[in-house]
This record gives sequence, structure tokens and C-alpha cells, in this order.
Amino acid sequence: MTFPRIGRKPVVDPAGARRYTDESHAITARDVEFSWEGVPLHYIPGEPMATHVINFMHLVLPEGERAMSATLAEALPLIEDERLHEEVVGFVGQEATHAASHKGAREHLAELGMDITPMSRKMDWLVDRILGDRGLSGRAKRAWLCERLGLFAAMEHYTAVVGEWLLTDPALEKAGMHPVMLDMVRWHGAEEVEHRNVAFDAFMYVDGSYARRVRTALIASFTLILLFLSSMNYLFRADPSTEKGRFWPLQLISAIRRGLVPNLKFLVTEIPPYLRPSFHPSQIGDMDIAMRYLAQSPAVNRS
Repeated sequence: MTFPRIGRKPVVDPAGARRYTDESHAITARDVEFSWEGVPLHYIPGEPMATHVINFMHLVLPEGERAMSATLAEALPLIEDERLHEEVVGFVGQEATHAASHKGAREHLAELGMDITPMSRKMDWLVDRILGDRGLSGRAKRAWLCERLGLFAAMEHYTAVVGEWLLTDPALEKAGMHPVMLDMVRWHGAEEVEHRNVAFDAFMYVDGSYARRVRTALIASFTLILLFLSSMNYLFRADPSTEKGRFWPLQLISAIRRGLVPNLKFLVTEIPPYLRPSFHPSQIGDMDIAMRYLAQSPAVNRS
């Protein structure tokens, strides 16, 4: 599915940076508040695997978004375009809020007997070891920054696709997902659509190499597939409930077929659109839907 460009007129300069001249919307971090009291372990009733697909966000995102925020903050001194600089600052603020909110949900799950601390520590170690600044300097430091920007630009493409799904697909609500957790993932999805262009634009401004764009997109897709499958296995084993069933891959396939989980093929099928030379993230998602949800989100309006 493709969507029209939303409210922006991109102009590509000779260096590959995309500038915007027709946009008044400002990206800023929102002060949200979630109350986890009463949210059960399986907050999608009778759907342990669909629940754990959402738990994947709680498990992986705090560390990943911390690394992404650090990388974009590192790139800020290189971004002289005032508009893009402002958007990156807002992006970093939103990602920090996402990380804190998912960490809160993760802590609530631990209180219910699902301790995922060992896996989260591994994630923390992997992120620091693989995606840290590595203490480089000079040209090597700049090249590694560009590589990380390329990786995060590709990953943000996937999160924007998932964000669009969370906002527009009624399956989770029809399944009776707890309203607090549903609000959380839809709020997050709306902000992913809202800032869908920022990491890509920062990458294009600082580097813009098409070869790096191809390479990092393939690496990001392969990494996310492996990380998702290994996390599903871990989350299923960590689930203390006797109602979780036995063979999680079959449960996952069932959840996908019933629309409770996005079809994982998108991690492959979204590569060709992303690699089109004319691609820009404003071609996906619906900003109006995202803004309408953020205007009515209970967590946003409670603060």
C-alpha cells in the first residue's frame, strides 16, 4: 500500500539533503502518563502470542531508542538547516519518552511475574557494543555516524509502517485489548507516523550515499527478523502462565492470519519501496489520522 505525500514539498539539493518549505507542524515530545494498575499479563484476552508481539516493543525499544536518540544527537552539530535541526531535536525528545514509557510497561510485566530483565540486559549490552560511538575519531568517526544514521533511517521506515497499522487496523480493539495498553501502542504508532521522515532526512543531509542506504536497509531488515524471532522465543518461555499453550510459532502464525499481528513479510516487501531513488517517508502513513489520534489519546490528555 502506498500513500500520497502529506503536507510537505521536498526539495533535493545537490548534496542530497531534503529541505521543506511548506510545513508548519512542529515535532515535540508530549508529556504522557500511563497507569498500569489493572493491566493483566495477557492484556489481549486469550491471545498470549499476540500479547508477546506487543511485548517485543517493551523488550527491545527502550535500548534501541536510546541508541537512536544518541546517534541523532551526535549528528545535530552537522545539521545547519534550521528546520531539520528543529525536527531532530523534537525526534530525540519523542524517542526518549517512548523508551521511558515502554520501560514502565516492562516493569509492570515484571510485577506480574514475567521477568525479562536478563534479556533486556543482553539488549543493553548489544546496543552499546554494536551501536555505540566506539571511541572513534576523525574520518572513521564520521563514517560510523553515517552508518548508524542509515541503519536507524531504515528501522524508522519499518516502525512507521507498523505505526500506520496500529492506528488503522481495528483487530486489537475488537479482540478486547486492554484500553491502557492499546492507547500506549497507538500513541507510539501515531508519533512514529508523525516523525517518520526525520531519521531519513538526517541521514540524507549528513551523508545520503545510496550504496550505504542499500546496505543498511538490508542489515536492518535481517537484524529485525532475527531479533524478533529470538525475542518471541524468550518471551514465550518467560511467560509464567499455564494458559500460554506449547508451540509458539503456530500461535504466531494463527495471530497473523487473524490480523492481530502485522504480516512479517513486510520486513522484506518494504525493502524495494524504501530503496527507490525517489522514495521519501512522507509517501507513507497518514498524518491526519496520526494527529487526530494524538488529539484524543487518554495518556496525552491526562498529563
